[in-house]
Amino acid sequence: MDKKRVLVCGAGGFIGGFLVKRLKDEGYWVRGVDLKYHEFEKSKADDFVIGDLRDQQVCKKISEDVKFDELYQLAADMGGAGFVFTGDNDAAILHNSATINLNMLEQAKETGIKKVFYSSSACIYPEYNQTKPDNPGLPEDCAYPANPDSEYGWEKLFSEHLYLAYNRNYGMEIHIARYHNIFGPLGTWQGGREKAPAALSRKIAQVKDGGEIEIWGDGEQTRSFLYIDACIEGTWRLMHSGFTGPVNIGSDEKVSINGLAKMISDIAGKKITIKHIEGPLGVRGRNSDNKLIKEKLGWAPDYSLKQGLKKTYPWIAEQVQQN
Repeated sequence: MDKKRVLVCGAGGFIGGFLVKRLKDEGYWVRGVDLKYHEFEKSKADDFVIGDLRDQQVCKKISEDVKFDELYQLAADMGGAGFVFTGDNDAAILHNSATINLNMLEQAKETGIKKVFYSSSACIYPEYNQTKPDNPGLPEDCAYPANPDSEYGWEKLFSEHLYLAYNRNYGMEIHIARYHNIFGPLGTWQGGREKAPAALSRKIAQVKDGGEIEIWGDGEQTRSFLYIDACIEGTWRLMHSGFTGPVNIGSDEKVSINGLAKMISDIAGKKITIKHIEGPLGVRGRNSDNKLIKEKLGWAPDYSLKQGLKKTYPWIAEQVQQN
């Protein structure tokens, strides 16, 4: 029997690279597509196409010569707070990500790909539910009335509706995950698109014991961060469940940004001082509520933040040394 064939859009990215490896381990034939190759390792995909998914002709080319069983759509114009919350990239974020989703979902319909995964985001949740650092968690049904705090969140919410409409109107099997701050080795760690664990790991790796690092705001804003292995496991389980979603794939272990910096500095074996400065912050408090994923998948992430940082910090420290 032939191997199942899978198309992974965004395969040159952080999560996409790990997903390709998991799919290969599970015995799939994988085609990866991205604007770029993976920055830190050679892709494990059987075939890797460099292409711009905003171009309909590229979308046709990558999906019409092979009969694909599944599509994983992770491609997006994205980054951390320094990219999403400045306002400078709003038009590009909305246009680029929406165009990719419109193109690829229609192409999946036209070529008969029946099973589709879409990576949404915790950024879809309303700002009014995230005004306090002690946020108890965001259940999936609190997304409405809608009021995301960024254009990135608005585009993700629109695209959730797009995928669900194709599910209703065309009978496509859709699975939607709302990712919450995924981190780990082999991810972006500098340049403005990196997330908080990578940015703080870089800053701490760059200073000597007793040195000072900068943090935006007062550092009391809270988030939860999910290690990449748990993200991939949750994605795999969702795709092999009967549940459409959307469902949170995130940790419910909340931490302040000051607390995150302390955790990383302890792992690094360094004493640090923190200088709080102005900068883009996003919401005041965000945490994953995992009741629904436990109910629907019989599983929830249990990989601790400290476990993940113990794997992530040494890798970033090595990158800092090499650069």
